[in-house]
Amino acid sequence: MGNNDSVALTEAVYYILLALYEPMHGYGIMQKIEELSSGRVKLAAGTLYGAINTMLDKDWIQALPETSSSRKKEYIITERGKQVAASELIRLQELVLNGEGIIGGE
Repeated sequence: MGNNDSVALTEAVYYILLALYEPMHGYGIMQKIEELSSGRVKLAAGTLYGAINTMLDKDWIQALPETSSSRKKEYIITERGKQVAASELIRLQELVLNGEGIIGGE
């Protein structure tokens, strides 16, 4: 993994990566993120597709070959994307542990 992969992810990018552990098209990604965040995170189409294009360029996700049965382009996370998501999970866990240690958690 290159250094450019070990960056703090935006919440939107992290959720997109999580959503794409199964193949999904754009609208499905938006629905999945809203579901995962209990309605707290709602992505606008522009935000979503901007992030998708960036993640395609970084090889964190890939577009699946289009089929005649579906007009919608589907995406899936790559192995590199899974490494990035796992690194972010570790970073977030550290944030929580440190916060609990100082603020006090149950």
